[in-house]
Amino acid sequence: MTWRRDTPLCVGEPLRPADAPQRATDPPPAAQPNATDVAIVGAGVIGLSIAWRLAAAGLAVTVFDRGDAGASLAATGMLAAATELEPGGADLLALALESRSLWPRYRAELESEAGTDIDYRREGILTVALGRDEVDRLKFRHDLQARAGLVTHWLDGPRVRAMEPALRPSASAGIYCADDHQVDPRCLVPALRRALAARGGRLMENLPVLSLDIAGGRVGGVVTPQGLCRAPIVIVANGAWACEILGDALPVPVRPLKGQALALRSTARTGTPAHVVWTEQVHLAPKAGGRLIVGATVEECGFDRTVTAGGVFALLEGARRAFPCIEDMEIEAVWTGFRPTSDDDAPILGATGIAGLVLATGHHRNGILLAPVTAQAIHDLVVGGAMSGASAGFGLGRFAGSGPRKGASNSVERGARLPPQEEPHAAQYQR
Repeated sequence: MTWRRDTPLCVGEPLRPADAPQRATDPPPAAQPNATDVAIVGAGVIGLSIAWRLAAAGLAVTVFDRGDAGASLAATGMLAAATELEPGGADLLALALESRSLWPRYRAELESEAGTDIDYRREGILTVALGRDEVDRLKFRHDLQARAGLVTHWLDGPRVRAMEPALRPSASAGIYCADDHQVDPRCLVPALRRALAARGGRLMENLPVLSLDIAGGRVGGVVTPQGLCRAPIVIVANGAWACEILGDALPVPVRPLKGQALALRSTARTGTPAHVVWTEQVHLAPKAGGRLIVGATVEECGFDRTVTAGGVFALLEGARRAFPCIEDMEIEAVWTGFRPTSDDDAPILGATGIAGLVLATGHHRNGILLAPVTAQAIHDLVVGGAMSGASAGFGLGRFAGSGPRKGASNSVERGARLPPQEEPHAAQYQR
């Protein structure tokens, strides 16, 4: 899969999977089923990973896609469990490490079933201080990682420049996280779509969910422009748009956090970084075919998709400060995305006070990293009745004032079934 050179993206044009056909208009959606075992709202990496996992359990799964992959295709694709550690983040770190440990098997199964490569890279992540004034802050980060028991490596200036010779000569120190890897979302998303289809799952492209069918304290399905699709289990996994679907029925503290990013095209003369490189201003991630992703701004401005001069300038200046050679690289694309950010920057997973309604949202900037553990957690909840491991601590109940309207039931029933005459499958749910 490659970035299409013959049809470059216009500034701000939504990204598509690398193998998606270029077309002026999207085709009309196919007819939706009247009923399904599980309806999933959102076809980004989180929604597709959950669907793929549940389809393997023998469930009839239908994913509703409003027309793009939300934050997934706009993401850099870093699996940065150690690099992203922040003070007070012990619980999230446990979840991130659990998911990082699942990635090798997740990748192997996905590439096997999809029959395609997802550009998984194991070179590690290098966080650098570009001047002496940044060293103390970097040292604090390394000490935090050490106290958390993470295996990371402190590098002095000569060693960090030896790992990345094109770095600015003033680079003074670095932290090397060898176990933090990366993947290309523009390869990952189509691979998940293919693997889901191979397991018998349905993907309803260009068919947005308008609302949920909720009555008597339980969910009964989803409503689209084609009408009602009945489902005893509905999983909301549409990222920053979760609140639009849930409305007043279920207050959820998730908001969009805008990020602008861009892609550069390196050449043999400019070279490209050998690792993912983080600075205090930007991160730079090399991808297949000579692409270098530079991201990302952090903006509290709602669903504003505009690409701004200030945002692009900040990205280019941050990248140039680290690697002066980017001056000679072609700007290939510029885009925006919306991180689904909760009030504590951690995901919201699991059952709600509305029977049959499940959440998998709020992953902030860690959706790619947390995809395997999220899929496993939601599988365990739907099939077995409960989540386990680190994911059990990330329910909606941790937020004061969040939850369903009075009188709703708080469960996802094991063995929940459609009426016999409408069941898409026999022997659906394990008990």
